[in-house]
Amino acid sequence: MIGRIPILDVEPLVDCGQRPAKAVVGETFQVSATVFRDGHGIVAAGAVLRDPSGRRGSLVPMTELAPGTDRYGAELTVGPRTGLWRFHVEAWADPIATWHHDAVIKVPRGQDVELMLIEGALLFERAARNVQVKPGAARAAAARFGLRGVATRLRDGSLPPWDRLAAAERPEAAAILAEWPLRELVTRSRPLPVLVDRERALYGAWYEFFPRSEGALEDQLDPEGRREPVSGTLRTAAKRLDAVAAMGFDVVYLPPVHPIGSTFRKGRNNTLSPQPGDPGSPWAIGAAEGGHDALHPDLGTMADFDAFVARAQDLGMEVALDLALQASPDHPWVKEHPEWFTTRADGSIAYAENPPKKYQDIYPLNFDNDPTGIYIEIARIVRQWMDHGVRIFRVDNPHTKPLRFWERLLAEIRLSDPDVLFLAEAFTRPAMMRTLAKIGFHQSYTYFTWRNTADELIEYLTELTGAAAAYMRPNFFVNTPDILHAYLQHGGPPAFKIRAVLASMLSPTWGVYSGYELCENVPIRPGSEEYLDSEKYQYKPRDWAAAESAGLSISDFISRLNGIRNSHPALHQLRNLRFHHVDQPDMLCFSKRTDTISSEPRSDRVIVVVNLHPHETREATVWLDLPALGFSTSDEFTVVDELSGESYRWGHANYVRLDPAVRPAHIFSVTTEVIPQ
Repeated sequence: MIGRIPILDVEPLVDCGQRPAKAVVGETFQVSATVFRDGHGIVAAGAVLRDPSGRRGSLVPMTELAPGTDRYGAELTVGPRTGLWRFHVEAWADPIATWHHDAVIKVPRGQDVELMLIEGALLFERAARNVQVKPGAARAAAARFGLRGVATRLRDGSLPPWDRLAAAERPEAAAILAEWPLRELVTRSRPLPVLVDRERALYGAWYEFFPRSEGALEDQLDPEGRREPVSGTLRTAAKRLDAVAAMGFDVVYLPPVHPIGSTFRKGRNNTLSPQPGDPGSPWAIGAAEGGHDALHPDLGTMADFDAFVARAQDLGMEVALDLALQASPDHPWVKEHPEWFTTRADGSIAYAENPPKKYQDIYPLNFDNDPTGIYIEIARIVRQWMDHGVRIFRVDNPHTKPLRFWERLLAEIRLSDPDVLFLAEAFTRPAMMRTLAKIGFHQSYTYFTWRNTADELIEYLTELTGAAAAYMRPNFFVNTPDILHAYLQHGGPPAFKIRAVLASMLSPTWGVYSGYELCENVPIRPGSEEYLDSEKYQYKPRDWAAAESAGLSISDFISRLNGIRNSHPALHQLRNLRFHHVDQPDMLCFSKRTDTISSEPRSDRVIVVVNLHPHETREATVWLDLPALGFSTSDEFTVVDELSGESYRWGHANYVRLDPAVRPAHIFSVTTEVIPQ
């Protein structure tokens, strides 16, 4: 039934409250609701959080988001505990505000003057009694004394009526009532859930690389005198971790590290004719040496894997492992559990297809044939790798598996190991992407790669940071082994820098696939997003030192971006993104702001201006929404470019000129001190 004070359309609300909204420790999110009442009385509202133990937090006052809409909002910040939190909205009739509304109309007109003032005094006396004073509670005692003082002045007939009324309008009285409101007809909404994860679920920088390429030798004589490539190992790959950590990455993501099948093995550039020594695709999992629970023998032993994870941890990074639920024709499952696959009319097992693409080296699992058996096996495999230090899984194509499978697996893992995170690699239809997020995936790949113009970015980011942010956290990968966008193919190093700025500043989580820092940009053919000589099908050792010395790497630029991210708490958030108007269509301006840092009321503001055209200089006027930055419309202040160290005086309207070959973007930190006019 509707409450005495109606509280409607409470948000964030996911699937009518059947699923929890999401947050991470320390994250701030907005709670909103429609609140009104019968008659002309004034209402007020507040929001309350309860932690996983049920302990109630303070009532946070809600304000009307737009005059006359009856839509109220407040920002809540979850504490340091993970788990299932709950929030609700409280609404009430505000007798003092209602009295004051009438009093400021009647008293100046001489209507019921004494009656109005005495009624006000009675209300303030009630409010004073409402303040609970405990031993040693000096603030509460002072608040009660202050409210009684207002009541005394309202009763003082020796003063002019307007002086008596003015006592109720003092800021100190308003501050007391904000903390100890006088409430009537208090109504509460039903509690709604918020699932709180560790910070890495929202914030982090990912680096993907193939261990077999690090330390690989492409032209080595085998014992019989033949020249064949030789795989790198986890031991040689571990040597790359120092450089990855130096660039400021938090997560090292490894494609599948399991044995690779030889049947229908793909050769270089996805051909059907592999040459001796071609390693095949890591996603064609399974061979005589084992399946998903085994390590490719070329990479080393499980002890080597443990050492790799330990080295990453020593450098402050986590290891994310690919979870690809499919099998090569040589996987042990094919012989042991043929019922787990789809059999065609001719008796053959169906391989994976995404017409016109064919993946003859991969057999998809058929989850409808033996859902219980498949679930038990996958859960075992996931837990095995968890036991070896993997706390993050990047899930390959989760949208091709039943949602009920993921819902069960993710719920059971969360119950036993709530720190384990899952990233959905689901480049698919919006409904599926959103539902995967709702049922438990902590992060999601997005359409960011294909959003390149200012209008496209504004529209898409407005969607991601709006209602969708209650359940879906984006991970902005600038490239993947499968995706080399035309923007990067034709934009040169400026394009790589531009996209890195956008990904790292717009989203709390972003990622790069190895080779991005070298601006690798050659497709297999015009119009394709596949790399030429794709690392998916061959070893690709890179001479990192030579690239650095020749000035062919943008690793220093990437390092700077991650350093800026780490030093600005505002960039750790998603929902605080705001766009600002620029009078040039090839330029984009946005900002992020937080006013609480480590539980302290301290502001952090970042303004980013990007030239989206990788080949041409652009000039523009940036029109800042100053209230969104916490300033008044006439304020001026100092901004410091975190990329160049230069400082400028900015205000509402600001001139910008960006040459992408020299400086594709400004990343400004904003001083809190306003420059006197």
